[in-house]
Amino acid sequence: MTTIKDIAKAAGVSITTVSRALNGYSDVNEKTRKKIIEIAKQLNYSPNTLARGLVMNKSKTIGLLVSGLTRESTKDNFTFEVLAGVNQYVSEVDYDMVLFSTTSTKQREKTYTQLCRERRVDGAILQGIRVDDPYLQEVVESDIPCVLIDIPIESETVGYVTTDNVLGAKKAVQHLISLGHRHIAMINGYEFAFVSEQRLKGFQEALFEAGLPFHEHLVANGAFKEERAEQEAVRLLTQHPEITSFFCASDLMALGVMKAAKTLGKRIPEELAIIGYDDIILASYTTPPLSTIAQNKFAMGYEAAKLLIEMLEGKAQSRVRVLETELKIRESTVKNHG
Repeated sequence: MTTIKDIAKAAGVSITTVSRALNGYSDVNEKTRKKIIEIAKQLNYSPNTLARGLVMNKSKTIGLLVSGLTRESTKDNFTFEVLAGVNQYVSEVDYDMVLFSTTSTKQREKTYTQLCRERRVDGAILQGIRVDDPYLQEVVESDIPCVLIDIPIESETVGYVTTDNVLGAKKAVQHLISLGHRHIAMINGYEFAFVSEQRLKGFQEALFEAGLPFHEHLVANGAFKEERAEQEAVRLLTQHPEITSFFCASDLMALGVMKAAKTLGKRIPEELAIIGYDDIILASYTTPPLSTIAQNKFAMGYEAAKLLIEMLEGKAQSRVRVLETELKIRESTVKNHG
């Protein structure tokens, strides 16, 4: 069996150079890379030797790759609950888990496959990834199995776990409509989040089915951040005083809208009703408590780990898991509720 030592000898370069060339590192001269690849082919070297080694000698470790793990994201606890769910299933089946933090910039420096191979993980779960992130394309092309959270891409090696975001948003807006609201504004996340597209679609569908017009100028992007949502809500309420309610694509942004209402002296829910999405721990402790669409983040992590390990062991019947959401009505939309 040909080793990289043989290739290095034939090419007259170091073993490190061969390794880096075959693993796609960008610091290898293109001419050298081509020469090394050509020699590797002539010598019948299989770059999948390592992959095969991993299959035969599975590490029984999966990676949880999280994007956007920042100090401010600790407030919504979303990632921690997903992590706890992943950990629960992993320990039940005697696997290990490694946590990787990633950003769009980091993803350009090291490919998804390189990361998994170097850290010896059999497969990975991706959380918080943006629709325009490099890894999204790479996971589809890689032979290392992957489960995405909240991005519906499916292939031979890729599956996903999500909730019905269109229906969830629809339930929130239908609740506001049932209370008599006709001028409903929306604070969405950002355009590169798949859930933002879905929740906007649900918002539009609920309005359409109730015979209400959709006004694009009543939708603003809060980037899933509390402060940004607060600024956008102040702007919307100032420019469009007819607004009587807000649907927010996350609870964290709903907290920002609550602050905006306080700043402008609007009473919740009498003058402004607010509903969020996620049901984070803080939602039931706000004043007034926040109505929201609850999604079970722990279950998302648990199901993602279960699906990935089933895929790794060839037992997955389907590569898609869609979980339910639940409307939680509290006092930010209905006074004296609960």
